[in-house]
Amino acid sequence: MTRADVIIIGSGIGGATLAAVLAPSGRRILILERGERLTPSSWDRDPNAIFADGRFRPDETWQDGEGKLFSPGNYYCVGGNSKFYGAALIRYRAEDFEPRQHMGGQSPGWPIRYEELEADYQAAETLYNVRGVTSEDPTEPPHSGDYLYPPVPDEPDIADLRLRLQRTGLTPSSVPLGVDIDRWLAHGQTTWDAYPNTCGGKMDAETNALAQALLHSNVELQTGAAVQRLITSDEGRVSGVEVEGRGTFEAPLIALAAGAVQSTVLLLKSANENCPTGLANRSDQVGRNFMNHNCSAVLAIHPLRRNRSVYQKTLMFNDYYNAAGNGVLPLGNIQMLGKITGPILASQTNLPGPIAALIANRSFDFYAMSEDLPNRDSRVTVQGQQIRLDWKRSNWQAHEALVARLKKHLRQAGFPIVLSRPFDRRTPSHQCGTARMGADPSLSVVDTHCRSHDHRNLFIVDASVLPTSAAVNPALTIAALALRAGRHIIETEFAA
Repeated sequence: MTRADVIIIGSGIGGATLAAVLAPSGRRILILERGERLTPSSWDRDPNAIFADGRFRPDETWQDGEGKLFSPGNYYCVGGNSKFYGAALIRYRAEDFEPRQHMGGQSPGWPIRYEELEADYQAAETLYNVRGVTSEDPTEPPHSGDYLYPPVPDEPDIADLRLRLQRTGLTPSSVPLGVDIDRWLAHGQTTWDAYPNTCGGKMDAETNALAQALLHSNVELQTGAAVQRLITSDEGRVSGVEVEGRGTFEAPLIALAAGAVQSTVLLLKSANENCPTGLANRSDQVGRNFMNHNCSAVLAIHPLRRNRSVYQKTLMFNDYYNAAGNGVLPLGNIQMLGKITGPILASQTNLPGPIAALIANRSFDFYAMSEDLPNRDSRVTVQGQQIRLDWKRSNWQAHEALVARLKKHLRQAGFPIVLSRPFDRRTPSHQCGTARMGADPSLSVVDTHCRSHDHRNLFIVDASVLPTSAAVNPALTIAALALRAGRHIIETEFAA
């Protein structure tokens, strides 16, 4: 298919979800993915191969803001980063769509309200077979329907942890997860967080949305298709894309879903005489407002008590998300990490293997996550082929306060040793914001349906459009926005 009705660049959560909603239209849809499908291998459940050797990481380097090279944690494969994600499919809270004050500054809110996206959240939860419950978390926004499946069950030691946390005054709740736990464990006794999904046990972009789209004969996926640039006509329409080694592909509608960094890179590299600063960039906002959650790993340890959990990641709490009754500003979300094992801990520290195993066998592992605020000087740029990511971290004071409160509760819950370690500044913890959504074309890149202000036949449907990072995992919100964009395309572009 060298000419299609729609070309979608990228097969991650955004691109695959858009393909799924457009597929029943009968229009010819071509999905271009630079990576290949993951296939089962002996490394899939090998922590040394994954965490120490970086077996699945791409062979590329970016520059940080000081010009130092680093290896990014992005993955290029069918399904994108979702093949390795923790499958936490959490809705943004209703408050995240409103302007509000944080310790580090003002969050601008969204040009749409939560209520305008709720039906798409509901549809995304159905598409990704999300397992959860709406009654446990007091910050849970209104749902128009229940989850189709009950939560993934706590393992015995996590059930005991839940009770311990409740006794400290917290309100732990179940993480909404896209996981078929029986299928996952049948292929290996490990957590799923950061492990590649080659067994279909995680509900990722390939396993769910893309598989549904490809049931339709009008949808084609091409792998190994690295898009080099977008082509525009004199009238300002995006007329096609150049693919390395395959020539030019044309379509009347283009959807970009390569991720917050790579989508920006494509737009900037596509600069031409009519668009000298890059496509969709009359506002000079492409690449700006990069956000990356402020995150720390927190390990709660009792020397005489083992944690026998295999997967662990079923519990979270949001008592400090909106700071209700705490006399402080919003702090963020706490959720369990996938169970850290000795090899994982050894690969991330300088600890000898036996010591790392001793600690990991007795640790309960938490993921503390706080909002990063948009900053126009926090940005992605490209010089030639070199990507530069200059992240201006913000709101760190709130994150430190969140970690301090978590440590206090964990000690009250009976853990005499509590250790924390922030994630490196260069770790991609939910990258977003580089092609922000907004109503004002002078201050944003896309409108509220993810359509480019500058090129009416260009849509962007990945994390780059998020106006704020909030403080929960973005995957479900990306899927909901892609469903919203897809409905808009059908109503406005396919109606004739």
